[in-house]
Amino acid sequence: MNGYKHVTVLLKEAVDALEIKPNGTYLDCTFGRGGHSREILSRLGQDGHLYAIDRDPEAIKAAGEIDDHRFTIIHGCFADALSLLEPYGVVGSIDGMLLDLGVSSPQLDDPERGFSFMNDGPLDMRMDPTVGFSAADWINSAQADEISRVLHDFGEERFARKIAAAIVHDRAETPFTSTHQLSSMIARVIPVKEKGKHPATRSFQAIRILVNSELDQVENALENSKKLLADGGLLSVISFHSLEDRLVKNFMRRSEKGIQPPRGLPVSEEEILKTRTFRTVGKAIYPSDEEISSNPRSRSAVLRVARRWGNGL
Repeated sequence: MNGYKHVTVLLKEAVDALEIKPNGTYLDCTFGRGGHSREILSRLGQDGHLYAIDRDPEAIKAAGEIDDHRFTIIHGCFADALSLLEPYGVVGSIDGMLLDLGVSSPQLDDPERGFSFMNDGPLDMRMDPTVGFSAADWINSAQADEISRVLHDFGEERFARKIAAAIVHDRAETPFTSTHQLSSMIARVIPVKEKGKHPATRSFQAIRILVNSELDQVENALENSKKLLADGGLLSVISFHSLEDRLVKNFMRRSEKGIQPPRGLPVSEEEILKTRTFRTVGKAIYPSDEEISSNPRSRSAVLRVARRWGNGL
């Protein structure tokens, strides 16, 4: 296992939001390097249990360091939590579920993972390098229109067409194989530079989201939380960019409103109430100035919390 450190973002806030019961059952959907998991375990009693999921083999290795009968680590995608947890008989009885979205610091800092434009390494970007296609596979085969769409939609990159055209032009002579090769090309073709931000930031985010199907994964996990959580169970979600946060915010709003029937349809308030699945808890929580100062990567984080709607809530 590599020695890259991970500083857990919004550690206390995200776990506080779960209102840990000593004998409760909890799910950490994104183990990472175990910061949130260890905090949850520190608050559990002997009869409590924590299940954790991660698709990164390095994270699974890190979880092996936790020798605790109250802890179970599962290798897989958090979008598949329903099927992954089925054998344990806890679907529908989880008291709290935590999702810490985005990329962990060890993934960014290890050049061999190919996530970062700051260090040269193979152009991979897969959270689980044993499955799927790499960033290089996609960059070297996708059509210009598709590349442009992905950079625009997932990275909100305003120079998406210009970058896509340059990728297709350059790869004809030399296929892209390294992070430095791609990031330096992007820096060369972008006409306007943002202060304090590398020109490749948005493009790397977009490609990473595509390669790992991140937004689909988040949508599936949120939908599955309706079945995973017990009545009154808490959902605690940390997002790191506007696309993720928008999905989370919209999901919580829709779930709180319930199914809205077409205007004029005679549906009672009681019937609408039955379709509500979550109630938001408090306002969005952001890192303190102190946390941002000690861990600049936390600056874009936002925590949203919702409670599973049940009888009497």
